[in-house]
Amino acid sequence: MLFFTLIVCFIVSILITPLIKKLAFIIGATDKPNHRKVHQSMMPRLGGLAIFISFIIGIMILQPISPALLAILLGSLIIIITGICDDLFELSAKYKLIGQLAAAFTVVFLGDLQVVFINLPFGGHLELGYLSIPFTILWIVGITNAINLIDGLDGLAAGVSSIALVTISGMALIQGNLFVVAVGTIVLMGTLGFLFYNFHPASIFMGDTGALFLGFIISVLSLLGYKNVTFISFIIPVIILGVPISDTFFAIMRRIINHQPLSAPDKSHLHHCLLRLGYSHRQTVLMIYAMASLFGLVAVIYSQARIGVSVILIGFLIIVMELIAEKIGLMGNDFHPLLKIIRMFRISTAKNRP
Repeated sequence: MLFFTLIVCFIVSILITPLIKKLAFIIGATDKPNHRKVHQSMMPRLGGLAIFISFIIGIMILQPISPALLAILLGSLIIIITGICDDLFELSAKYKLIGQLAAAFTVVFLGDLQVVFINLPFGGHLELGYLSIPFTILWIVGITNAINLIDGLDGLAAGVSSIALVTISGMALIQGNLFVVAVGTIVLMGTLGFLFYNFHPASIFMGDTGALFLGFIISVLSLLGYKNVTFISFIIPVIILGVPISDTFFAIMRRIINHQPLSAPDKSHLHHCLLRLGYSHRQTVLMIYAMASLFGLVAVIYSQARIGVSVILIGFLIIVMELIAEKIGLMGNDFHPLLKIIRMFRISTAKNRP
């Protein structure tokens, strides 16, 4: 039954996306080019509505709807309405945050989704206590915005989200969590169907309707996928979502270093930096796909590894991401602490040679 549902979701997404494109032009949900954007002509957004409709149809075919699924559906509806309003009227950051918080509160309280304590990579666990609900909401809102932030090139957010959904669903299948497998693969099929029109050169953007929805669903599934009664292994979903999380982290660091407001827009995200280095639009997207796939692979290895290997993997990822960030200028052209240490070490080594 699930296989049939996935085929239907994929076909629905492919068939309905052109209709959403026409609707976007009719109601004025379009994206005009400016100095911060890569595209050069007016583009329809609202494409994420096709992914959402495909998702709803898939859920209706599977049934029955559990309380947890109902909470996800209600939260998704809130986030979709928020995204549609933003694609139409360009909401301020405050109103977008209100919509995200409302969706997060819905799944936390109606779906009883809370991170009670976190498994630590070195053994033991961290009790959250009264911070349980705030932490869960912060995770959902944070990942939702992280996916939204990387939606800057044709097919980028859709592709990275698809890789995350494949990883989450695959690991849930290994764990026997069929609920996460079903929801994750249904969203995946809708996203892949939409990607036919969204990969470079795109004919439609997913807009905030799609980016917020995918971020919301991925954030919730990443918790459900590693929740076992009352706990999650927090490091695994962090690794899976390494690309959007690291891009968001470096954006925050960049603004702190440059004494800018955290909400200030700029053109120094991962994809912007790669484009400035001379890579083409398509090459940049494929490189980021490769990074996301690497994170997914590391997450799978981490989940099966012993503590010692896990520590080495985490250290390796942190060093690699920091080096990449400094090399391409993710935190600014003058901020290279790790590269300076390496350079000083090389100079010192060269001087000590006989």
